[in-house]
Amino acid sequence: MAVEQQKARAGNIFTAHPRALGMTWASHGSGAIKIGAELIGAGTACIIHAIVPGWFTETAGRTVIRLHDHMVKRKAGAKNPNAWPDYEI
Repeated sequence: MAVEQQKARAGNIFTAHPRALGMTWASHGSGAIKIGAELIGAGTACIIHAIVPGWFTETAGRTVIRLHDHMVKRKAGAKNPNAWPDYEI
């Protein structure tokens, strides 16, 4: 019985987290994909920059700043911003 109650509180692993943030599964997923793709791009730029230091000199830093600003604004505009973790995706 206790395990079933825990499962009911936790909800579905696909929807509990997005719902806790006031989002749908699709909106959370599309945001996570966008952020992940940008991080992969910034990481790739860093690797290329390591080989050719004159290329992509500011790409990763600008990406991190832009993503941080995006996440702070998204948290501030949420239905319940206090329920959001400090670091979210």
